[in-house]
Amino acid sequence: MPTASSPPEKLLVAGGRALVIAMGAANMSGAKVNSVAQMFLDRVQSTPDRQAFQYPTADGWGSITWAQTGERVRAIACGLHALGLQPEQRVGLVSNTRYEWILCDLGALCAGCATTTVYPSNTADECAYILTDSASQVVFAEDDSQVAKLVEKRSALGGIKQVITIDGQAGHDGWVITLAELEQKGRQWEKQNDGKYQATVEAIRPEQLATLIYTSGTTGRPKGVELTHDCWIATGQGIDGLGILSIADHQYLWLPLAHSFGKVLQTAQLAIGFSTTVDGRIPKLVENLAVVKPTFMAAAPRIFEKVYNKVVTGAQEAGGLKSKIFGWAVKNGRKVSELRQRGEEPSGFLALKYAIAEKLVFSKLQALFGGRLRFFISGSAPLSRDIAEFFHAAGVLILEGYGLTETSAASFVNRPNDYKFGTVGKGLGDMRVKIAEEDGEILLAGRGVMRGYHNLAEATAEVLPGDGWFRTGDIGEVDAEGFLRITDRKKDLIKTSGGKYVAPQNLESKLKTLCPYIGNVVVHGDKRNFCTALITIDEESITKWAADNGVSGDYRALTQHEKVRQMVQDAVDQLNAGLARYETIKKFAILESDFSVESGELTPSLKVKRKEVERRYASVLDQFYQGQLAS
Repeated sequence: MPTASSPPEKLLVAGGRALVIAMGAANMSGAKVNSVAQMFLDRVQSTPDRQAFQYPTADGWGSITWAQTGERVRAIACGLHALGLQPEQRVGLVSNTRYEWILCDLGALCAGCATTTVYPSNTADECAYILTDSASQVVFAEDDSQVAKLVEKRSALGGIKQVITIDGQAGHDGWVITLAELEQKGRQWEKQNDGKYQATVEAIRPEQLATLIYTSGTTGRPKGVELTHDCWIATGQGIDGLGILSIADHQYLWLPLAHSFGKVLQTAQLAIGFSTTVDGRIPKLVENLAVVKPTFMAAAPRIFEKVYNKVVTGAQEAGGLKSKIFGWAVKNGRKVSELRQRGEEPSGFLALKYAIAEKLVFSKLQALFGGRLRFFISGSAPLSRDIAEFFHAAGVLILEGYGLTETSAASFVNRPNDYKFGTVGKGLGDMRVKIAEEDGEILLAGRGVMRGYHNLAEATAEVLPGDGWFRTGDIGEVDAEGFLRITDRKKDLIKTSGGKYVAPQNLESKLKTLCPYIGNVVVHGDKRNFCTALITIDEESITKWAADNGVSGDYRALTQHEKVRQMVQDAVDQLNAGLARYETIKKFAILESDFSVESGELTPSLKVKRKEVERRYASVLDQFYQGQLAS
């Protein structure tokens, strides 16, 4: 197996009944580190005066250096010591994405503890389950609304000795204190325990628990994923080893930090040292991009779909000459994209046309992203190839990656100079992949793989049966150059009553591209004799369409308007024209509301909870199959 210091290499090994491809990590920088806490202290020492974080304030934007970050983290860690916490004891964190989330997380890690991440959208019951199952001792709660959930379930949270609120009020008989009060306790504790803060960090071993992340639960109750310090070190150093980011870069971080995708970007920052703007307010995302001017940003596909919908529908609704110019620009941009995907550059008349297209059309999209963007990184769910190629045509590169919570998020990724749309790229660090011949399941092995599910030995054995390979539950293939392609979730594959297999995610992404007014799609048909779909409409784009087309009615009425249904029907017909007969969508329903995190149909990382949607709309689905069967 390649070591951390090995040059990149690809090994094709005929291993039993499967093909194995191992990708070695390249240019792993720095001396060996044992913990994320040590990575943090090393970062503070090496670049104390550089900006670490930028964050929103009432008056605009504030910032904090690495040295200032180090002081606050030190106070938080010592405050947890003052509360009596011991190594690997869990510290819960219930907050939206903000720079204080990172301070509290690093404080817990530097105290030798492990962080239990909780989504702020979780209900009081869900919070109580996670905090109790994880045996958390202390909880950081963002504000009074999050504290209220804990107070409601206080009788069930007997193990929680202290709640620390970031923005909220102290009280409840001393059970809740402020973050400022904790930091003051920490400074007092350190005066009486000189040298113990550093000694605690030095004592942390790579195999110690660092993070307990509860999967967002697209099916069933969430499971606690145990990720060690070495898991995060491996992924952070693996990203550093790619050489695609440097200390001069600037990240815009909005992703939920309770999710592994957001967490791995935090670790990469420690390894590389770039500065980060942290703001989890999703409605502010596009507006902030123009102000923050990041050089890179990671996002879920739904964000790119929304921008795509807005740009395309805007051009369509402009009509006339503007619409024609837009169509002409995209047509020539796609030709340039095809060349660049082959490693070539446009020349002659095409180069001239593209320069005009960039000036008239694409420069506006690039300015929307701040004008300094080098690339986006897409993860958490499959990205439509059509959307990736549309942005590429406009001079905006989206690099799709792949990983699971169980593999510390970052396992595969495309590179700026080595990418293939429709794939999730090549292996990161020491990550190895094996494709099971019997069913095409993707199996992974590497330092980033979890040590197991918390308190769930049987569930752990199902995915880590002892042969060194983690069962991802995803279906895929690896090409001769080492690029991994995900074709579907093993559990999401539809098997019709006629015995035909259908990959729903592929159909869903294509349909959303064909009709930019569509918000979400769930294709259904397992054990049925044909496929159907539940479709939602994007509220922002359809409301603007209605205003521009003189169609009256509120959002709910618009979803049921005959013109909207015909627009969706046209897209379904276009999709079906390119499918095998057993794959085609015979019937569909347009729902009266879009899916959301708040309504429970989306995970916090914006993935559709397929089983939950099918459960909620079971009566609608059943009606599709009543009476005469579709042929």
